[in-house]
Amino acid sequence: MDNDILERAEAIMSFRRQSAMEQNQRRIEEINRKIPQIREINDALFATGRELIRIITSGGSTAQQQIEQLQQNNLGAQEMSRQLLIQNGYPADYLDVQFSCKKCGDTGYLHGSFCSCFNELCGKLSAERLNHNTQLKLSTFDTFSLSYYQGQDRITMENILRYTESYAHSFSRNSESILMFGGTGLGKTHLSLAIADVVLKKGFSVLYDSIVNILRRIEKEHFSRDHDTEMIDLVTSTDLLILDDLGTEYESPFYNSTIYNIINTRLNHGLPTIISTNMNYDAIRRRYEDRVVSRLTSVYTCFEFKGKDVRLQIKRNNTKK
Repeated sequence: MDNDILERAEAIMSFRRQSAMEQNQRRIEEINRKIPQIREINDALFATGRELIRIITSGGSTAQQQIEQLQQNNLGAQEMSRQLLIQNGYPADYLDVQFSCKKCGDTGYLHGSFCSCFNELCGKLSAERLNHNTQLKLSTFDTFSLSYYQGQDRITMENILRYTESYAHSFSRNSESILMFGGTGLGKTHLSLAIADVVLKKGFSVLYDSIVNILRRIEKEHFSRDHDTEMIDLVTSTDLLILDDLGTEYESPFYNSTIYNIINTRLNHGLPTIISTNMNYDAIRRRYEDRVVSRLTSVYTCFEFKGKDVRLQIKRNNTKK
């Protein structure tokens, strides 16, 4: 993992933990003012902690019995505190520290290794950096115009627009995968990026890039001295992967195997992928192995984009002006 990404992730985790502790302290001060009985209980629990240390230090034949009795008293006091919170209109866990990750307490570590929340954060940061490096401005559904499509093509594209917009707004890590195919300049990239725009705002991690750039980075890491796996790990774990221009990559056994690995691994993990290509069904079947084709055509939701090249129409209109 890139050191810069690790440092940024650790700083964010530290901020999350500090914020949770500060918010908890403000809640404690609030409850102490509004429910004095709970403050008395908390003072008693603090005194119990000092008493426990005294018992352990002094030892004696009855130490274990005294410790068990103190533990029972503590449980009773904590339950009384929770009941008082509920009676006064607060959640029972209002005085618990509300960490973003309950597993690691926002430390980023669990059982001597990175917590899943830390790995997810690193993935988001890595994806953000890669998306920034593509220098592609995210499109929106509002800027997708149906005026460039006519007749049955317009009906087809209107249905695709409606579906993709609904897909974006209801997105989850269990959403289905999508294959967008059809000629150039028909809006595949626009709608892919519009989905990315909404999904990113919902707080999910999104990795968008051309298939060529993705494969080149994976190849470079794979054949490097360190045999790094950062890119393939990110590609197979990000919440939403968007691969643009399938079919423009150089044909090689490594690339073919990697494409299958990406598609199959994400399907096995139940993670959604959006793939766009200028190829039609027949071209896809001729280009890729049966195991890739079967997954794309039978598992993915497929949309064929129809119409005339929108970019050419815009260029002609601008020329006339």
